[in-house]
Amino acid sequence: MPKLAANLSTLFPQLAFLERFGAAARAGFRYIEYQFPYSWDPHEIAACATAAGVEVVLHNAPPGSGPGDRGIACLPGREAEFREGIERALDYAKAVGCRRLHCLAGVAPDGADREHLHSTFVSNLRHAAQRFAAEEIELLIEPINTRSIPGYFLNGSRQTERVLEEIGAPNARIQYDIFHMQIMEGDLARTIERLLPRIGHMQLADVPGRHEPGTGEINFQFLLRHIDRIGYTGWIGCEYNPVGDTVEGLAWAKPYL
Repeated sequence: MPKLAANLSTLFPQLAFLERFGAAARAGFRYIEYQFPYSWDPHEIAACATAAGVEVVLHNAPPGSGPGDRGIACLPGREAEFREGIERALDYAKAVGCRRLHCLAGVAPDGADREHLHSTFVSNLRHAAQRFAAEEIELLIEPINTRSIPGYFLNGSRQTERVLEEIGAPNARIQYDIFHMQIMEGDLARTIERLLPRIGHMQLADVPGRHEPGTGEINFQFLLRHIDRIGYTGWIGCEYNPVGDTVEGLAWAKPYL
């Protein structure tokens, strides 16, 4: 059965962030994830997770300090800032016992040499994989659609496979987001099956509105059964924007909670 994780950066938006841990537990979630926890004290986050009885399974490394940054891993000249962000992400992950960290690639600057961006990305990720391995943490990279984030550097599964091959680290894996990949590629069932040995985490939202399953074009009833059938045993993060009340919108998830 799929192991669903509530994404606390998008679900329960009417509540303050630290109140969402308990709300997720009351809704039936045993696992949670979130995007950027850096506005809160890591030990306070850990205390909220412990009190709620939920496990933190994923969060992002810092996206960068510049206005509009959506990651800096591919950006030449910002390697020192990237490494500082990796250390900060590790501090937060260790505080809450999180074993997966996602490093955002970033937006390709207009006119930039893509091979230079690629080599920078690979070099930065090799460093992150090495640092994470020392703490028994997985490095995740996520292809993101260029409609939601125009110009995002990492935007397809084949490109992601190439990056992972060049990193050459056993703890580096794919964060496969069904929403993004439906927009960029489609053919979800076959692609997930092909990538299964490389997938370390999954996320979901329906297309086109990025709302809960059942609000758009994806046949989640089939897809979740397929993911289960092919042997995926990791987590699937519910990273969507609820149409209305989060709990009322979880009818689709009741068989899995």
